[in-house]
Amino acid sequence: MSENNKSSFVNDRLVPFFGKIAGSRHLIALRDGMTLAVPMIIIGSVFMIIAQFPIKGYQTFMANTFGSNWATIVQYPTNASFHIMGLIAVIGISYNLAKSYKVDPISASIVSLGAWFLTIPLNTDKAGALWVPLTQLDSAGLFTALLIGLFITDFYVFMVHRNWTIKMPDSVPPAVSNSFAALVPGFVILFLMWLLRLAVEASPMQSIPNVISFVLAKPLGLLSNTLPGALVAEFVVCILWIFGIHGANVVSGVMQPIWLAAMSQNAAALKAGKALPNVVTQQFFDNFVHMGGSGATLGLAFMIAFVSRSAEFKTLGKLIIGPAIFNINEPIVFGLPIVMNYRMAIPFIAAPLVNVTTTYFAMSTGLVAKTVGVMVPWTTPPIISGYLATMHISGAVLQIVNIVLDGAIYYFFFKALDRDKVKEEKTFAAKEAAGETVKA
Repeated sequence: MSENNKSSFVNDRLVPFFGKIAGSRHLIALRDGMTLAVPMIIIGSVFMIIAQFPIKGYQTFMANTFGSNWATIVQYPTNASFHIMGLIAVIGISYNLAKSYKVDPISASIVSLGAWFLTIPLNTDKAGALWVPLTQLDSAGLFTALLIGLFITDFYVFMVHRNWTIKMPDSVPPAVSNSFAALVPGFVILFLMWLLRLAVEASPMQSIPNVISFVLAKPLGLLSNTLPGALVAEFVVCILWIFGIHGANVVSGVMQPIWLAAMSQNAAALKAGKALPNVVTQQFFDNFVHMGGSGATLGLAFMIAFVSRSAEFKTLGKLIIGPAIFNINEPIVFGLPIVMNYRMAIPFIAAPLVNVTTTYFAMSTGLVAKTVGVMVPWTTPPIISGYLATMHISGAVLQIVNIVLDGAIYYFFFKALDRDKVKEEKTFAAKEAAGETVKA
């Protein structure tokens, strides 16, 4: 196939196809629903950096000044932002999807929220009181929140459109009328979710989150700390993130024990004065693959902050560059966005896979020192973390090389996105100016 034919195929077939998918009401609801979390994520990122700033002298000073528990206290706002991502997702997705169907979005989102809470296993304290684990409200419950927000809302809309509702007289205020209209659909949905929960609790899975984890995570258990395993694991991380799921959390649940064991083996070998046996360790991913966060977005963050011409992206760049340096990239993933954005999916997948490959071959051939088993905090900025993880300058150099490669991979995709955004802004400004002229 010639280059012209390839270009024609991409422009005439693939681009319209993915554009149609991206324009579907469900994907738009996912995108807009997750966008609601962006302000909270940015706020939480600031407090996370303050608490986990990776300088020992700083940590010692803060502990001596404010007490040993200071970091936990500082991260209360982080818990109040990062740990409600699932909560925000189910409400936002359901609200936007119901709104697209022209069904009362408040009622639909409240019913979806109740259905989602029915999927969460409760813990019991010594006094017998029930409480909801905070972790189930964040990324751990995010995939369930996505499913509930989409499918439960569709079912709710299905019943409303077929008038399975309680009709109130026109004289009744809309707020009251809408609440009564939600009674029958809400009862049916919560009743069915209750039965589903009872069925799962009676099974070996015991909880709905366990079912989700089993379906997504069990295939990853076949992987080991090899190059193919690292590539597959990283590919899964990226794919899940593109669909709004915290891929690193899902994958690490299965792979982290393997990677931490490899790290310990390297530490033991270093202590014994032997050659380090493993290339793929926890630090391999934390410090050499995920620079800037999942998707290796540090190079992209610098472009958004310093190269973009769009006013929107320039503003976004000021907000995301700080967290990105400390490998926190939720503001980019949900703010650019990368989630549900087919135009950025290719570089988001390609960049970390390139990092996996270059890092593996550089370390396996001895060109770069292997990670020595030091548990470098994941928030440590690149170059510093590369040196600490390998105890050698070659680790820092490799990080610089990877960041440059990542930037090159993202460059053309981001520039195309930036150009389109500039055109949108100019068009909007022209229409606005024309409107002002007419008014004058």
